[in-house]
Amino acid sequence: MPTLKYKRILLKLSGEALAGAQKIGIDPETVFTICKEIGSVLAMGVKMALVIGGGNIFRGLSGSAKGMERSSADYMGMLATVLNALAVQDMLEKQGYPTRVLSAITMREVCEPFVRRRALRHLEKGRVVICAAGTGNPYFTTDTTAALRGMELKCDAIIKATKVDGIYDKDPAQFTDAVKFDTISYDETLSRRLAVMDATAFALVRDNNIPIIVCRMFGGDISRAVCGEAVGTIVHG
Repeated sequence: MPTLKYKRILLKLSGEALAGAQKIGIDPETVFTICKEIGSVLAMGVKMALVIGGGNIFRGLSGSAKGMERSSADYMGMLATVLNALAVQDMLEKQGYPTRVLSAITMREVCEPFVRRRALRHLEKGRVVICAAGTGNPYFTTDTTAALRGMELKCDAIIKATKVDGIYDKDPAQFTDAVKFDTISYDETLSRRLAVMDATAFALVRDNNIPIIVCRMFGGDISRAVCGEAVGTIVHG
């Protein structure tokens, strides 16, 4: 068993990651691949909570921009995250990993309500806790949810798994001279306006000094990150 630097993590995934090449909806093959990657981390003995976005189904902010009332659009986005959470739960359990979906919006027929002490107990029993429906409030993103749940569940680090291998000073897909940061402070990330997490989420993690690791979803980067290897970018105080 490898030596773990981070024994309890909050893993943040975008909803778009579940869509795969089709860009929208849920692609079962892509979900299977993601869950296999998550499983390799769980097999190391890491306790994990998950927060998944809903942008592959509905994004509240874009709905608001197109004329919908912001609160209604955000609630629709929260429900989209529940769909994603149930899809990931199903695939993880098919691979043999016990999970619980805990929703900030009560819907007892499909998942448990989020209760902090219950979530902590699930983690202690070795279950993956999938936190759905955001914070249960409009105007808050799933980035903020990740920061909030990471602190509530006493996580050692928040890992944001993305398509790229870290944080760059500009979009590496558009600029060949983009420079990657190995480490960067919360304040510098905000001052440079680097799109890692929104300002509310950063304020929460900065005040509580929880490291954020931004790395690739695939290729074993998450497994290496929990062991303390130099992968991706670490955002710290």
